[in-house]
Order: sequence, then C-alpha cells, then structure tokens
Amino acid sequence: MDRSKLVAIITGVISIVLAIAYLILVQLLDYRDMKPAPISQFDQAPAIISNCWQIDKIAKV
Repeated sequence: MDRSKLVAIITGVISIVLAIAYLILVQLLDYRDMKPAPISQFDQAPAIISNCWQIDKIAKV
C-alpha cells in the first residue's frame, strides 16, 4: 500500500470513531430526564419603562 492510501484509511477510521462517539454522547445527553425549573423559583426583575420626550424648540408666546 502507498503511504497516502494508508494515511487516508487511518484518517477515515479516526473520523468514523469520532462520529460514533459523538452520536453516543448526544444520545446519552438526550436520554437524561430534564425537567424545567418551577416558575415560582424564578426571581422576576421589576419592569422598567422609560419614556423620553425631547423638545427641540419651545414656542415663544
């Protein structure tokens, strides 16, 4: 076998192993039972509403 073919085969095997490991990791993470936090545990920050009025010219009476 040529050196380039050997490098290509080794690279392909490493790529397939990494892809399978990634798929297994994703499946394990997806398998966990993740429940959302109760709404009562969230601290709600007060809403701040700001109105800005700008008067360029004041009419003289």
